Amino acid sequence: MSSAKQNGFAGRPVQVLVIGAGARGEIYSRYALAHPDLMQVVAVAEPRDVYRQQFVEQHGISADKVFTDWQQAADAGKLADAVLICTQDTLHLEPALAFAKQGYAMLLEKPLSPVASECRTIVEEVVRQKLIFSVGHVLRYTRYTQKLKQLLRDNVIGDIVSLQHLEPVGYWHQAHSFVRGNWRNDNEAAFMLLQKSCHDIDWIRYIMELPCEQISSFGGLRHFRQENQPAGAADNCLDCAVEASCPYSAKRIYLGDDHKATPGFLRVLTPEVSQSHLQAALRDGQYGRCVYRCDNNVVDHQVVNMQFAGGRTASFTMTAFTRLEDRKTRIFGSHGCLEGDGRYIRITSFVDDSEKVYDVEEADDLHAMSGHGGGDYYLMQHFIDAIRTNDPSQVLSGPAETLESHLMVFAAERARRESAVITLSGA
Repeated sequence: MSSAKQNGFAGRPVQVLVIGAGARGEIYSRYALAHPDLMQVVAVAEPRDVYRQQFVEQHGISADKVFTDWQQAADAGKLADAVLICTQDTLHLEPALAFAKQGYAMLLEKPLSPVASECRTIVEEVVRQKLIFSVGHVLRYTRYTQKLKQLLRDNVIGDIVSLQHLEPVGYWHQAHSFVRGNWRNDNEAAFMLLQKSCHDIDWIRYIMELPCEQISSFGGLRHFRQENQPAGAADNCLDCAVEASCPYSAKRIYLGDDHKATPGFLRVLTPEVSQSHLQAALRDGQYGRCVYRCDNNVVDHQVVNMQFAGGRTASFTMTAFTRLEDRKTRIFGSHGCLEGDGRYIRITSFVDDSEKVYDVEEADDLHAMSGHGGGDYYLMQHFIDAIRTNDPSQVLSGPAETLESHLMVFAAERARRESAVITLSGA
């Protein structure tokens, strides 16, 4: 008898409740549209009327399983096999604990919480309940990462000595999400390193395969400040006489045939994406504001230095001042060097000075889930397979290591704020 049959999934898909039908909830749920035999979205909780209705129509959810908040869904009893919690960062703790106690398998969008103690509480509860538990660390799941891991296991560069990793946030992406957008102020959401780069710190930990012992960090908010507003600029880009020469112009990013924002970013502004709706959103909402006149306080650049067990070191740079492109990594080994950019991996051998390049091209059909180098798709594939087979090892971003990498991020931010070198507990 197959594992799927033993766990009650013979002939039926894993049924899923989605909490938060915004960008991440909608994207992860596309797996059900691609594989209706494996996953079915049967319930949703979303406070925004248009987003909720669009999601309901997309998945054919019955009216009795449509809710405006997570508490209503929890009060309705157990509605599904699994829950995707894709609310804003500060709204993770209570639903995570409530649905864990109801026995749902759980995928929780990163970060676990903006508060370290809440991260520990969530992990303690899901471990206590013995749940299949995954976190949205999508970078672990890409074909590129898995190929890179295989090469390192094959000892192609010898022992890892040190690593450099760059996250090019992208100038207009920084303006969208971290100056104008939902993650601009750490009084309302997670601080920048946790929100944007817990992916990367987690990825570095995954590659190193050893605990981190010490961390230091430097960075700050250098550019997106009121004193850098150009002369003659207006508070809204639609009224601005100098916006045509500004790289952060909302008109340049969101409007016209050559706009920068992808459809997913546009949908953050308005669920009905058209020039008229976008114009209205820029006029009346937060995304039309001058980047030099926002209430943002998160950093626009940061470096983190890490020492791992065994003397391995790593440096990480996150910066807004790049194109929006794939991460860049260099890994220095005792017998060679590895360079990667999200698709190509170049190995240089010190033995004979030879070079070999691997093209880890994304799979052809990821069913509109190609984000993060295909990580969105493979995250869901592993999560659903883990539930169907009752095999937690299918999850590459489970509770213990996720908590460890989150605590590394909290330590790095403390190091930045205190100009200190932080020793991690257990080191």
